[in-house]
Amino acid sequence: MVPATLDFADTSAAATAPVHSAGAIIEPGDQIMRIAVLAEQRSGERRVALTPDAAAKLIADGHTVDIEPCAGAATGFSDEAYSDVGATIAADRAAAIGAGGVLISVTRPDLATLPGLGSDHTLIALLDPLWRPAPIADLAATGASALSLELVPRITRAQSMDVLSSMATVAGYQAVLTGATRSPRMFPLLMTAAGTVPAARVFILGAGVAGLQAIATAKRLGAVVEAFDIRPAAAEQIRSVGAKSVDLKLDTEDSEDAGGYAKAQGEDQQARQQAALTPFVASADLIITTAAIPGARSPLLLTTAMVEAMKPGSLIIDMAAERGGNCELTVADEEIDHGGVTILGPTQLESGAARSASLMFASNVVTLLRHLADDEGNLVLDPDDEITGAMLVAADGSVPHERVAAALAKQSSDPGASS
Repeated sequence: MVPATLDFADTSAAATAPVHSAGAIIEPGDQIMRIAVLAEQRSGERRVALTPDAAAKLIADGHTVDIEPCAGAATGFSDEAYSDVGATIAADRAAAIGAGGVLISVTRPDLATLPGLGSDHTLIALLDPLWRPAPIADLAATGASALSLELVPRITRAQSMDVLSSMATVAGYQAVLTGATRSPRMFPLLMTAAGTVPAARVFILGAGVAGLQAIATAKRLGAVVEAFDIRPAAAEQIRSVGAKSVDLKLDTEDSEDAGGYAKAQGEDQQARQQAALTPFVASADLIITTAAIPGARSPLLLTTAMVEAMKPGSLIIDMAAERGGNCELTVADEEIDHGGVTILGPTQLESGAARSASLMFASNVVTLLRHLADDEGNLVLDPDDEITGAMLVAADGSVPHERVAAALAKQSSDPGASS
């Protein structure tokens, strides 16, 4: 799914103040919802959940926005940039959390860093609830509510809230730039006085949002690009962004779930796929893998034997490293050399373009908050709403989300099931 076009430019009160059903515009100062932006705690994370422009939109809606000190510093947004649009810079993290309100973060904060969290708080972040459900149970035990941004449903009216698609766009772009920088080969075909320099061959495995962005970026840099996705519908999307779609002549009719994600395959099907992919893998100078299954280990696409068939000097960038990787040799956030082939497992590609990523993330969050507000601008967490209900993972001291509850039950019976 391609994310809707996002407009970051117009932050004037006239452009951003919403007209509610009664026809009245909420005037700045008619404060309704308290929104606090938390500084990211994860090492290496440079994004911020709300930019000053996004904060200005929410303030124009009549809400108050509190900023933890230096929350946007790594992205290039000073505290003064927030205060200039009417946000309040809190004294410290505890003051930002306060006695209640909506807490916004990019990644899931450690519960120990949330003093005073309770039933008057609602946390909105990338909470990773299907892969790491245990922290969600701990969060629910505080009485706080929580909405997980990974669970925005893939429906038309939620496109502008789809943080995963926005961040995948950034990650796919960054993966290619990393590959172009690290590869010993230049990407474009060059005709020079020293002779002809052939174009690099790039093979993309997985054609979701990240894969399609990677394809488009590699093509712009001049590489010869091939791509494969197990979902039959992806072939046309691959061709639409300029790559050759690899057809392995395998039965892939039951490869996609109702949400548009790839489904896990059986061992026999996986082995046949790996065998068919090997010649394409062997001829590539750069391979970027993007295949992921929500809440499950990343599917194994590249075995050790397949890596050993590659040319020395070739490069693999495994974007699925955080879930075990699509390559058998991947180690998250480490560089592996295997027979002259380099395997990278970056887990924070989005932070490589932190400013753009933050602009997109913040725009998604503003749209979500406006969806959650009623006609008077108050926060409403309606479990029967198809967007809110799909994201609500903690409420009233419990975990109401069926899939997260199932993941918790599975982890309780098998502690090694996920993380």
